[in-house]
Amino acid sequence: MATKVVMAQLSPTMEEGKLIEWKISEGDPVAQGDIVAEIETDKANMDVEAMGAGVLRKIVVQEGATVPVGTLIGIIAEPDEDIESLLSEAEAEPAVVATEERPDAPEEATAPAETAVPDEAATTDEAAAGDETAEAAEEPSAVVPPLETGLEAESGRVRASPVARKMAAEKGIELGTIAGSGPGGRIVKADVEAAVAAPAPAGRAPSPGAIGVSEPPAEPRLRDERVEASQMRKAIARRLAESIGPVPHFYLTIEVDMGRALDMRSELNARADGFKIGVNDILLKTAAEALVRHPQVNASWDEDAIQFHGRVDLGIAVAVDGGLITPVLRNADRKGLRRISLESADLIERARARKLLPEEYQGATFSVSNLGMFGIDEFTAVINPPEAAILAVGMTQEKPVVEGGEITVRRRMRVTMSCDHRVVDGAIGSAYLATLKEMLENPLAMVL
Repeated sequence: MATKVVMAQLSPTMEEGKLIEWKISEGDPVAQGDIVAEIETDKANMDVEAMGAGVLRKIVVQEGATVPVGTLIGIIAEPDEDIESLLSEAEAEPAVVATEERPDAPEEATAPAETAVPDEAATTDEAAAGDETAEAAEEPSAVVPPLETGLEAESGRVRASPVARKMAAEKGIELGTIAGSGPGGRIVKADVEAAVAAPAPAGRAPSPGAIGVSEPPAEPRLRDERVEASQMRKAIARRLAESIGPVPHFYLTIEVDMGRALDMRSELNARADGFKIGVNDILLKTAAEALVRHPQVNASWDEDAIQFHGRVDLGIAVAVDGGLITPVLRNADRKGLRRISLESADLIERARARKLLPEEYQGATFSVSNLGMFGIDEFTAVINPPEAAILAVGMTQEKPVVEGGEITVRRRMRVTMSCDHRVVDGAIGSAYLATLKEMLENPLAMVL
């Protein structure tokens, strides 16, 4: 019996997916459970598993295409089985949202289709760091990724389609000299054709008085470009629109003396025999302990009721290429600093390698976003519904402070909490931050 390969909904917010790669070709045999394709969702890259056995009879959606959830993207059937009725269904489906040029596909948009049952191998990316003078941020929450061009910054490899590479080689054109117009600055066939047709730029004589001044580059350093948003970026756009408008935000900021917390960290690391506790580990532990003492903040608005959560599941905001994801540290209040450090480091590393599973980035009850490692002194973060609050952490820096009528230098950090006013009132939020401050300034308070 023929088996449909469809674009499956892999998260509650997923509305469409992008077909990154077919792992097999038409006519190849398929066993149930084989990985047949890879798709990009709003949160991760996922492998698609065959739900039936047979032969990949038809690829309905080509690589690079974006299609709605539920769209047919391929058909698995016996070699002599009639699949015309399934193909007729595919023809009746809406058109593909977007396609990327492929050597084995027409250069124009192909027919619509979607992905099937994923083998949950996920994506994402983030950084963690920290230093005793400006270390108040080890897991940044948001980074503006650099604009992608045809040249990949990390590897130095030019991004180009196989067709474009072949044509450039035949015409003797260096790909690095061509500006790509494809997704993410990828060089496509049309770019090479334009480069072939364009006349070589003529030299320019220096203007009077310009002796000793270098000439500006012949080509502009910036260019107009419209790049298709990734599934993650589209999901972020939807979620922010759902949050900052409908959710009534208000913000509370407090400054914390981090001297004792940093001294404790140094002492713990000196005794740890190679194991290191990070500043962010201390922040996560403190945030979790404070939530236990103020359960009103560890809650969500649920239509006409407030849902109090029996677990403290912390979302750790992690910046990844093209977006943001929040791996969840489960039961954070029940874990010591060492375990928090190990588990959060593992989550961040697998986020960076795009290996998080859906259950590892969904269902947080409260989130922490840290931008201190970027030198950010203070900022406000957008609440991730249905959570009622998010903590935005700035950098730790030395500041002059008046103590006992004298000026002294202390290591200070500013923390801002964004609150959903339907759940958290000003007094409740202020009490939570006061407890957080007390614990960070007197770390032994966490064990009392």
